[in-house]
Amino acid sequence: MAQVAQGDPDLRRVIDEDRELDGVGEQELLDLYRSMVLLRTYDERSLVYHRQGRIGTYAIFWNHEAMQAGSVHALAEEDWIFPSYRESAIGLLRGIPPETILSWWRGHPAGWWNPADYNVASICVPIGTHVPHAVGLAWGKKLSGDKACSIAYFGDGATSEGAFHEGANFAAVMQAPAILFCNNNQWAISTPLSAQTRAESLADKAIGYGMPGVRVDGGDVLAVFEATREAVERARAGEGPTFIEAISYRAAPHATADDPRAYIDLERVEEEKKNECLGRYERYLRRLGVLDDDTEAATKAEAAEAMRAGIAAAEAQPEPDPELLFKNAYVLPPPNMKDGWE
Repeated sequence: MAQVAQGDPDLRRVIDEDRELDGVGEQELLDLYRSMVLLRTYDERSLVYHRQGRIGTYAIFWNHEAMQAGSVHALAEEDWIFPSYRESAIGLLRGIPPETILSWWRGHPAGWWNPADYNVASICVPIGTHVPHAVGLAWGKKLSGDKACSIAYFGDGATSEGAFHEGANFAAVMQAPAILFCNNNQWAISTPLSAQTRAESLADKAIGYGMPGVRVDGGDVLAVFEATREAVERARAGEGPTFIEAISYRAAPHATADDPRAYIDLERVEEEKKNECLGRYERYLRRLGVLDDDTEAATKAEAAEAMRAGIAAAEAQPEPDPELLFKNAYVLPPPNMKDGWE
C-alpha cells in the first residue's frame, strides 16, 4: 500500500505504533472521535450540497480531519485559530454553528462571525496571507503578558509565498507564541511538492528561521495532537514558535472546480483511501475497547442531525440586502454601481 506516512520512518506516529498518550483518557479519545466525525459529516454533506447547486465552489477537506481535530484539541479556549479555506469548518470545534459556515460558502452575510466570539479568525482564501496576522496576534499576546498562543493553517503551496516567509521570520525574531501548521498533502492544486521546493522536507525550512520543525503523520490524529500539544507548551513557556509539517496525500479533488484526473496518481489515491484518517482512528479505538457499534452509530447520527439542522437554518436566512456590497466599501458608492440596484 503506497502510504506516505507508512513509508517514511522519520514521521511521528502514535496509532500505528499502538502507543497511548499521557493525559489522554477514554473521554478525550472519544471527544477527538466526535470532532473527526463532525468534520467528516460536514465535508461529505457540503459536497452533496454543492452538487445540488445550493452552494458554489467548495474546498474539500476529506481525509484532513485528523490534522484539524488533533491540533485544535491540543489548544486551550483562549488560543486563536487562523484557518485557510481547507479548514473552513474548523470553527465547528469551537462552537460555531454549521449554518454559519454553510452561509459563508453560500456567500451570505450570515456566514461572517465576530472572531472574538470564538477566537477563530475569518477563513482566509488568499494563500498564506493570514500567517503574518496569526503571528502578529501571538506577538501582541506576548507583549500583553497573556499566555495564549495562535495557530495558522496552510498548505504546502503556501510555503512558496512571500507572506509565509515574512510571517515565519517575524515569529522567530519576536519569539512569538505561534504555531505554523503546514498541511502537506503533496499537491498545491495541480503542482506537486517536487515543483515547490528542493528541500528534503518542508520542516527543514524552519531551520532557516531559527525555530523547531516537526514532521508528523497527518493521518494520525493522536500524533498530530501530541506534536501540537508540545508546540503549545513551548509557546506558553516563552520559547517561541514551532513549525509543524503534517504529511498526508490528497485523496479528493482540490475543490469542486478541480478535476484531478489530469495530474494525480489515481491508483495511489485509491490506496490512500483504504487507510483514511477516520477509519484508522476507529480501528485504533476498537483495539483499545473504547469504541463500540452503539457509540459509533450514535456519534454519526448526532453529526448527521447537526448538519440537517444547519442546512435548514442556512437556507431559512432572508435574502441579503444588495446594499451591503457598498455600505462598508465606499463612503460614496460609484453611481454606475449603485444605480444597478435601484
